[in-house]
Amino acid sequence: MTHQEQGLTTIWGAASHQGRRRSLNEDGYLATGRVFFVADGMGGHEAGEVASAEALAALSGLADVEQVEPALVEAFLEIAQQRVRAIETDSGNAPGTTLTGVLVDEREDVPYWLFVNVGDSRTYLLSGGVLAQVSVDHSEVQELVDAGAITMDQARSHPRRNVITRALGAQDDVRADFRYIPVTLHDRVLICSDGLTGELTDDQIKSILLEQPDPERAAGHLVNAAIQAGGRDNITVVVVDVTGVEDETIGSSTAPRAGAEPDEDTLPREEHAARSQGV
Repeated sequence: MTHQEQGLTTIWGAASHQGRRRSLNEDGYLATGRVFFVADGMGGHEAGEVASAEALAALSGLADVEQVEPALVEAFLEIAQQRVRAIETDSGNAPGTTLTGVLVDEREDVPYWLFVNVGDSRTYLLSGGVLAQVSVDHSEVQELVDAGAITMDQARSHPRRNVITRALGAQDDVRADFRYIPVTLHDRVLICSDGLTGELTDDQIKSILLEQPDPERAAGHLVNAAIQAGGRDNITVVVVDVTGVEDETIGSSTAPRAGAEPDEDTLPREEHAARSQGV
């Protein structure tokens, strides 16, 4: 789908699949002219698919806002948090969801990406032939990588790779990372659940993104590749391309604001600890 607004033209495509081992797809996505998110309902909980849907529904109102900024997004995230926490389940367990994505913003008439992330779903930026992970995983294995205890390769198979440290619904407060990056002509943004990154390496993802110029086909090829690689989890992909920028910008980005079984789904840290202790 194509969208043009204030000198910026974007085109996007999306694909989602339950994978080979899941009977239900707990992922969801939101894609409009200026708001793009992926949410992964957390496994180990009831109504994970409802949690992701409620979060995305709460954030859909951002598409009608002319000027977005972190404080405003935080207000919408708080609404999403309350909607997820209000979901009732038979067991009383609270569902939860990750959330990652990007909004198109303008600062002094210059278009910017505003990246947002909670959890271990990921957002990447492909620019100038270089693929970079913009989001930072909120997970136990990422903490181990940051501490130098394990490598990124070891993190891919670590037994606690599915344990996340932040999520909507799982905590009392919402702590999201935000990052601004100027929009450049031919930028390609990839937003995905960990069902993709759990099966494909960044190099494999980059190859498909470079080989498939159409965002809809690129999203479909990425999902199919993840299924062929094992498809152990739900897989959701949104690909956004910038095909026109009235005044192409060059600038530096800001830093993020401070803030099991092989097919085991994402779990919040508290839930994982309870399971490990047999609670």
